[in-house]
Amino acid sequence: MRPLRVGVLGATGAVGQRFVQLLSRNPWFEITALAASDRSTHQRYAQACTWRISADIPATARDLPVQPCEPGLPCDAVFSALPSSVAGPVEEAMAAEGYAVFSNASAHRMDPDVPLLIPEVNGAHAALIAAQRAHRGWTKGLLVTDPNCSTVGLTLALKPLHDAFGVTQVMVTTMQALSGAGYPGVPALDALDNVIPYIGGEEEKMATEPLKLLGTLEEARGEVIPAEMVISAACNRVATRDGHLEAVSVKLAQPATLEDLVAAWEGFASEPAALGCPSAVQAPIIVRREPDRPQTYLDRDAGNGMAITIGRVRSCPVLDWKFVVLAHNTIRGAAGGSILNAEYLMAKGLLP
Repeated sequence: MRPLRVGVLGATGAVGQRFVQLLSRNPWFEITALAASDRSTHQRYAQACTWRISADIPATARDLPVQPCEPGLPCDAVFSALPSSVAGPVEEAMAAEGYAVFSNASAHRMDPDVPLLIPEVNGAHAALIAAQRAHRGWTKGLLVTDPNCSTVGLTLALKPLHDAFGVTQVMVTTMQALSGAGYPGVPALDALDNVIPYIGGEEEKMATEPLKLLGTLEEARGEVIPAEMVISAACNRVATRDGHLEAVSVKLAQPATLEDLVAAWEGFASEPAALGCPSAVQAPIIVRREPDRPQTYLDRDAGNGMAITIGRVRSCPVLDWKFVVLAHNTIRGAAGGSILNAEYLMAKGLLP
């Protein structure tokens, strides 16, 4: 299979750099275009980008010219790491010109005709692409989004429970890494020796996005009926570099034992892994039985950052069960998740 030519929008930012790093070693994709804001254009990527992920910029990207974020890029698909404040019209313009757009921004996540996708959870929602093209008059282009970084770990943890027992109520308190704020992110004197109990817009995203992800696709109507579930979220920024840790309590529609919950998580199958997607892992959910795991530093890179880790599963005196879940926010929760979306569509024959 010939690699698909891909580009990155917002390539010089924190998530854009993560896209470049992951795409540079992905056998299904070839980076042929990098785009960013006006202050970076007409420079080589190595000149325009202050690389912060590893020792060196990948050789495949170093000498590529940085171009404007607009149609005309020499590629077939683009990964958008643009800020949500500017992403909306740029992504629509790219899709209208025939590009497959995979967005990490929030601008279009809740659009009725846009798939909000975690392939292991709701791969069937990719069928919305047909309705999207009909509605928007696109013949070749498409727009697919991945969820908020804190939503991903929560939804992956809820999916097996919702399928097996039904989840009706959720309370979640997050401890989110500094990298979730981008670079330079939270000032050092605000983060050091501190917990910040507010992340703008985060709690609203966590309350609504899982309902779309766990909802039922009405293909004939071209929309998703949200899951009937109530989620209460409290989001906090803590002084860890990467990895979002979440304390979750759930109420189930049907009774279940601890063994039932663990069996549901450990038996959860990964369709992307079965399809051979390079970024997918066979076990996207890992259950730890130690009393003090998962820990952000020790467990965030599980499955090369593409698995979530669940632990401290125990009864809850207010709801039914409570547990802790950890996900790597810039890999599983951002660039890696978006790349997996593209791999999944390729494996399903929905990309060139």
